[in-house]
Amino acid sequence: MKLEILIDQFIAYRQALGEIWLDKCTPRAFGRFMGSDVELEDVTPENVNAFLAGKGTMTQTWHIKLSGLKSFYQYVISRGLADTAPLPLISPARPAAFEPYIYPEAELMSLFQAARTVAWARTLYAGDLHLILLLIYSSGLRVSELISLNRGDVDLDECMLKVRQSKFGKTRLVPFSPQLRDKLSAVEARNKNAEGCISFFVSPSGNRICTYTLQNYFRRLRNDCGITRHDGARYEPRIHDLRHSFAVHRLTSWYQNGDDVQLLLPHLSVYLGHIHLRATQVYLSMTPELLGEACRRFEDYALGGNDD
Repeated sequence: MKLEILIDQFIAYRQALGEIWLDKCTPRAFGRFMGSDVELEDVTPENVNAFLAGKGTMTQTWHIKLSGLKSFYQYVISRGLADTAPLPLISPARPAAFEPYIYPEAELMSLFQAARTVAWARTLYAGDLHLILLLIYSSGLRVSELISLNRGDVDLDECMLKVRQSKFGKTRLVPFSPQLRDKLSAVEARNKNAEGCISFFVSPSGNRICTYTLQNYFRRLRNDCGITRHDGARYEPRIHDLRHSFAVHRLTSWYQNGDDVQLLLPHLSVYLGHIHLRATQVYLSMTPELLGEACRRFEDYALGGNDD
């Protein structure tokens, strides 16, 4: 049977089971890598190794792709369409754990200011890159959540976004700053002239914005601003790190204001769309500034000060 047909059947089967957060990209990317006319039995271990290797640099992506292929071949074998999987028996060591980058305020201002005037983002309307970055940071959205916004998901009267079926299949309401209302209103007015696409953010060609394109635009913008890591971490700052920065800056602000962070932490967890509080708690130790604020709060408490 054709590999491409089996991949489509596998994805349809897993979605029918209710798996919302399903890695569809890896099997489909493998299908494109192999070609549309390849039979399942013609796939060799060498083909798989070449696909996993990509550009040859060992990253977490290697393991993510292997996991996606394992799921696909488990499906194939369970249906008697193959006896074995042409997957590597030994996996290389995983690279160092990923460390999110927290943008200082000065770098955020640099990014936002530069995004106002970019002329090279040809698949975005003028000003949209600036608005997108502001919305991701100020609302703590995942990039995929922003791109998935449809026209009916943006309530300009209530300054509220409806984030549907996000990473863990949850739908939640996320407020946005009233200062962004006019900019979002302009996008909504422009959308009235766009037909055939329900997306809120639409490219000049009338299509939903592509995640890959947005990531590339941000990478170029970051380079133009001269923003890079100096902590020895493997990955350069990403657009998704705007979300991490939002969370850390919010926690830091709460500590500085004397707020009850432990009481507010579950609210932040819901706001970010986390299903477990521990996913939000990791932000508490993410920067020296935040740790410093937490230590000062503990010292005040331990010495008998105000612990409000």
